Amino acid sequence: MPSSPSAKSAKAAAKLSGSRKGGGRGQLPKKNRQIPWLAIGAAVVIIALIGALAYSLVPKYQEKADLEKFTPSAERKDPSDSIAGVVKKEYPAGLHIGPTQRVAYDQSPAFGGPHDASWATCTGVVYDKPIRMENAVHSLEHGAVWIAYNPDKVDAAGIASLKSKVQGKPYSLMSPYPGLDHAVSLQSWGHQLKLDSADDNRVGQFITALRLNNYTYPEVGADCSTIAFDTDNPPPFDPTPPGPNAVPMDGKGLQQDQGEVGGMPGGLPGVPGVPGLPGLPGAPLPNQPAPRPAPNPAQPAPGQPQPSQ
Repeated sequence: MPSSPSAKSAKAAAKLSGSRKGGGRGQLPKKNRQIPWLAIGAAVVIIALIGALAYSLVPKYQEKADLEKFTPSAERKDPSDSIAGVVKKEYPAGLHIGPTQRVAYDQSPAFGGPHDASWATCTGVVYDKPIRMENAVHSLEHGAVWIAYNPDKVDAAGIASLKSKVQGKPYSLMSPYPGLDHAVSLQSWGHQLKLDSADDNRVGQFITALRLNNYTYPEVGADCSTIAFDTDNPPPFDPTPPGPNAVPMDGKGLQQDQGEVGGMPGGLPGVPGVPGLPGLPGAPLPNQPAPRPAPNPAQPAPGQPQPSQ
């Protein structure tokens, strides 16, 4: 007997009610269909942290890899030859002047030539005042890199960038240099690189190639710390022309200090970049004669008669 319209309506209503309660076929209970917001949030945080670490570390690793080619070796003694803009000059070493004398430097900033007998402390010091050039040049003779910058051309961010490459780094120093014709100028003994930006990649290249590159500076093994130089109140930079009484670049009238020519034999143990092993930067150059021992007064000179027994 066919169902009555009222019975059909009742069945349809029952099905509709069941589907709304999640009890229909193929339906999951409502509580099992909740979105796992907590798990999704945790995953997003983890992904963000991984991205932040990659963003921070990958450029540093890339920079380190890029600088490897500028590390000096016995096969490549002066990697700065491949840095665009580096100026090189030969200067005599060990020519000292007094604390009140000046030198008629041929470059500004200077990167070689006669200099004060006291060097500017170069143990990663960032000077906030311009320093006397004659002291800074002596630091270069010890293997340091000196970063000079024009305070009118380098902003706070640029100064911070340069400072990060100097502060606490042995054999380096940094100071303002008013009137500098470029934003930044880097100096090592016999080398200079002038740049228009503190963020130029060549800053790191220059430092890697020449800081404590014992093939390129005279006084290998010399220290960069000194009690004779006041880092809080250093001798001031003098921007005026040196005058007719300035010491000439050839050091005429000065006596060369032989203790500063050629450096300490074998380097200075324990100081990075000053090894004494053959084939490494800082080792005695090939075919370089060994220093002669001091004569023994008890022994006669060759060709002289032996003393009687």
